[in-house]
Amino acid sequence: MEIKILDDRANPLLKRHEVAFEIAHATAATPSRDEVRSELSKLVKAPKDRVVIERMHARFGTAVTRGDALVYETVEVAKSTEREHILVRNGLKEKTPKGAPAPAAEPAPPAPPAATKKE
Repeated sequence: MEIKILDDRANPLLKRHEVAFEIAHATAATPSRDEVRSELSKLVKAPKDRVVIERMHARFGTAVTRGDALVYETVEVAKSTEREHILVRNGLKEKTPKGAPAPAAEPAPPAPPAATKKE
C-alpha cells in the first residue's frame, strides 16, 4: 500500500489540516480505514487519534483509492467538530443503539382509586 498526499490545506478556523490522498494498492484489496489512518498519521506526523478519514472512494476497475482526511490539533477539537457517524466510523466514539432505553426515571405514583357514585 502506497499513500500519496495530493493536497494539504491548513484550516486555522476549525483547528485542522485538510488532506486529500490517493492510495495505490495493486496487490491487495481496498485497505480499511484503520490501516489508512495508521499510514496517514505517519506521513503527516500526528497521532492516529487525531486523524479522521472523512471519505474513501475506490475507483472501479483500478487498484486506486482516493479520499479525504482531516488532521486535528487535539482529540477534543475533533470530537466537538466532527459529525457523530464519522467519529463512529473512525473508532473515536462508540455507537449508540437506536432502540436504547432511556435512563430509568422515577416511577409514577399510583392513581387514586376512582370514586363511586351513590344514588
